[in-house]
Amino acid sequence: MARNYKKEYKNYHGKDDQKKRRASRNKVRRAALRKGKVTKGDKKDIDHKDGNPKNNKRSNLRVVSRSKNRSFPRTKNARKRVIRRKT
Repeated sequence: MARNYKKEYKNYHGKDDQKKRRASRNKVRRAALRKGKVTKGDKKDIDHKDGNPKNNKRSNLRVVSRSKNRSFPRTKNARKRVIRRKT
């Protein structure tokens, strides 16, 4: 069965909150491009450590590979599970 992109956009990607999150992620990516931290086609993502795309503090951002950024453990609610390290 083929994906229904129109329905998917209407039900999820077209919602105001999702648009704001996407805009925030794109803004950070553009800033990293200008600073030279990433380049087009380098297969890198800007990772928000806390999983909140609206938190664009420098301490919350890092450049990681696409595969690492998109394969993080998730909670029951599909949120990013924050792994705390013992110090």
